[in-house]
Amino acid sequence: MGRIRRVLVAGALVVGVGVGTGGWAGATTQEAVTGPPPGTAAWRADRAHGHPLPDPVTATPREVASFFGELSEGRSQELVRRHPGVVGNLDGAPVPLRYEANRIALTATHDPRYTRLAASDRHILAFDPRGRGQVAEVYGELEHAEHVSVVVPGSDIDARTFDRTNDRYGTPAGMAAALRGATHGGVAVIAWVGYTTPVGVGLDAASGRLAEAGAGRLARFTEGLDAVGAPDPVLFCHSYGSVVCGLAARDKDLDAVDIVALGSPGMRADTAAEFGTGARVWAAKDPSDWIDDVPHVEFAGLGHGTDPTDPAFGARRVPAADAVGHTGYFAPGTESLRSFAAIALGDVR
Repeated sequence: MGRIRRVLVAGALVVGVGVGTGGWAGATTQEAVTGPPPGTAAWRADRAHGHPLPDPVTATPREVASFFGELSEGRSQELVRRHPGVVGNLDGAPVPLRYEANRIALTATHDPRYTRLAASDRHILAFDPRGRGQVAEVYGELEHAEHVSVVVPGSDIDARTFDRTNDRYGTPAGMAAALRGATHGGVAVIAWVGYTTPVGVGLDAASGRLAEAGAGRLARFTEGLDAVGAPDPVLFCHSYGSVVCGLAARDKDLDAVDIVALGSPGMRADTAAEFGTGARVWAAKDPSDWIDDVPHVEFAGLGHGTDPTDPAFGARRVPAADAVGHTGYFAPGTESLRSFAAIALGDVR
């Protein structure tokens, strides 16, 4: 009977922990994109004033920022032209240089699926074409922002789907634009697809494997924001993205002032007190969100633990009664979006 029970629980988790935004689609196993960006070998072989360039793996974002701070504008521009794939993804590099480098890298792909991202009015802070593609886009003026928020999405999101037009508020681009609008331009918002997300429903969505790979990347990304003088961000972590945020808060050096989990299957923690951060933790779940049917347990590496909206978890509850479904939290006019805006602006104590 014990073996049968374990099989049933595991099966329920595989079926039930469908933490994506794309619905109940078939699942495929994904390989996490890790390691330095494309072009790193050529970057490592280059020199500045006879000295090696900061290594994308071993140099801290503050070391990267210090390096660029000592370069002339001409030399910085030369590095952008010679190594756009590295500069565009180098946490700690000046924000304008990253925008320029990514525009060059996107144009160089000659892939029509990325043409829209290369438009002159878009601020692409990161672009990695490996795998299904990763991207981060800034809404607003990051360099002079008093408040910064980062949207961390869940499953079925990549460089080609993060700004799709269907299910707009289920995409990080739609969430970011809605949040910036709700703050009346008072917050710079980053739509961050900096990790390999699960596809569909399956073991990837039920396990923490991809989230673990993403947690380190998220922590380094926030460290990079700090290195260029941006304020500590508010993280809005949707669905499987809340697993990424939870692991980054628990196991990594995560720079954040607030962490908001919405439509969460769990954050790989029993309580918010387990997070190794001073960030305030918030949680939102609307009554019609199917994530409520997911087993909030963790067994044999499957499942993501306690529901963050459970009072025992210790998160502050965000009202979301008028949001609809799993992807309606950022819909204009909802109480959840108004609450998110207040959190992003630091208006809630």
